[in-house]
Amino acid sequence: MKYYVIAGEASGDLHGSNLLKQLFAKDPAAEVRCWGGHLMESAGATLVKHYKDLAFMGFVEVLANLRTIFKNIAFCKEDIESYQPDVLILIDYPGFNLRIAKWAKSKGLKVIYYISPQVWAWKENRVKMMRQCIGLMLVILPFEKPYYKNKWQWEVNYVGHPLLPVIEDFKANNTTSVIKKNRPLVAILPGSRKQEINVKLPVMLEATKQFTDCDFVVAKAPGLDESFYNGMLAPYTNVKWVSNQTYQLLSEADAAIVTSGTATLETALFEVPEVVCYKGNSVSYAIAKRIITIKYISLVNLIMDRPLVKELIQFDMTAENIVKELKLLLYDQQYQQKIKAGYKELKNILTVDGNASETAANAILKFMDQQ
Repeated sequence: MKYYVIAGEASGDLHGSNLLKQLFAKDPAAEVRCWGGHLMESAGATLVKHYKDLAFMGFVEVLANLRTIFKNIAFCKEDIESYQPDVLILIDYPGFNLRIAKWAKSKGLKVIYYISPQVWAWKENRVKMMRQCIGLMLVILPFEKPYYKNKWQWEVNYVGHPLLPVIEDFKANNTTSVIKKNRPLVAILPGSRKQEINVKLPVMLEATKQFTDCDFVVAKAPGLDESFYNGMLAPYTNVKWVSNQTYQLLSEADAAIVTSGTATLETALFEVPEVVCYKGNSVSYAIAKRIITIKYISLVNLIMDRPLVKELIQFDMTAENIVKELKLLLYDQQYQQKIKAGYKELKNILTVDGNASETAANAILKFMDQQ
C-alpha cells in the first residue's frame, strides 16, 4: 500500500516515525512518501520536504510568510497527485493539513488524521469540515474522545499517547550521560522554531545568572545551526547546549524551563519539575488571547485540569519570575514532591493497554480494509 504522510513539526516527526515503524512491520510492502524530518526518513519514508521549512508560528508570522505557505500547499497537492497514494495520513499541523484534507476529499482520496487539531481550544467551527473530509480520526488525549462524541456526535478513536512507550523504552535502555554532574542540572527547552527561540531563550538565559551553583543545558532544535546557539550562549559560562540528546538531558535534570508544547508533557513523563514559558509576538498574542478559550497552555495542566505546573505567559515571562519559580523547583522539597505526585496521576490518566503507535497502525489498516 502507498502512504503519503504529512507532519509539520518536530513532535509530528517523532510520532510519525513511530507510526511508520509499526506500519512497515505490519505492511512490509508499504511505500511511504512524507513531509517531516530525519526521524521519518530514518524509519523508511522518502522525505519530500523538511518541517524546518514549514514552521511559521503566530498570526503576524503567518501573514508575513503567506506567499511561501501557499507555494508549499500548491507543491504538496501536485506531489500527492503525482504519487497517487492509497491513503493520506495527516499528523497534527492543522493550518496546513486541514487545507490539504479538504482538497484531498474533493479528489476522492482517503484521509486519516493522527493527533487531532486542538479545536477544543479554538476554531471549533473547523469540526464540521473535518467530519466531512476525514475518514478516520485518531486522538491521543483522553478528553478528546468524549469531546467529539458529546459535542459533535463524531466517533473518533482514542489510541493512547505515543510518548508513553517511547519514554519508558528510553528510560529502560539509556546508558549515556549529557554532562558530568556534580551540582544541580537545569534543562532549558526553548522550542524548535527559530522565531520562538529568539524571543524566549534570551529571557531564560538571563535567569541563569542567579544560579551560579547550577549547570544549565539547552536542548538544541534539530535543523538549526550551531552558530545560532553559540552567539546567544557565549556570555553565560554555566550554560552549554546539546544536540539530539533531549531525553538524555531530561533523564539527568533536576528541574527544567520549558516552552509550551509537547515538551511540557515529555518533561513531566521524565518526572522533572518544570516551569512552562510562553512569549510571542505582541500582536499575535493579543489576537490569540481573544479567541483561545482553554484555561491552560501546557499539556500537563490541560490533561490534569488543574495548574499542576507554573505557567509564565507573555508579560509574566520575565527573568525575575523564572528565577522565583526555579528556586522552588530546585530547593523546596515539599513543592517538588507535590509536582512529582501529580506527574504520577498524569501518567495513570494517559496509560492504556498496548502501544499507541501500534494501536494507531492497526486502526489505519482496519480502516483501509473496510474501504
